Amino acid sequence: QLQASGGGLVQAGGSLTLSCAASGRSFSSYALGWFRQAPGKEREFVAGITRFSSSTYYADSVKGRFTISRDNAKNTGLLQMNSLKPDDTAVYYCAADPILRTDASWNYWGQGTQVTVSS
Repeated sequence: QLQASGGGLVQAGGSLTLSCAASGRSFSSYALGWFRQAPGKEREFVAGITRFSSSTYYADSVKGRFTISRDNAKNTGLLQMNSLKPDDTAVYYCAADPILRTDASWNYWGQGTQVTVSS
């Protein structure tokens, strides 16, 4: 089970850190990903990290501004978001799956947290 938190309202140029808390003992068995979905748009891949943090992947739109990380000992993942833009406004979801991929066919999903960036 995954639970995302940390969303909120922030001005353009500001920062937010999203957290994803996982329950269970097999967190390190799964890649961790963050997706987002804006109104009227499809859910899109934002960032992903492999099981032991050996590799990270980012959508071009967030590369250089967002950083994904994880702490397997704490069953927690983070998405540090800097230099936020109004286009980053969306509901953000964390997801877990044995295989990291950029499509939305991950097995496990958190409930989503709203991020709103004002101009």
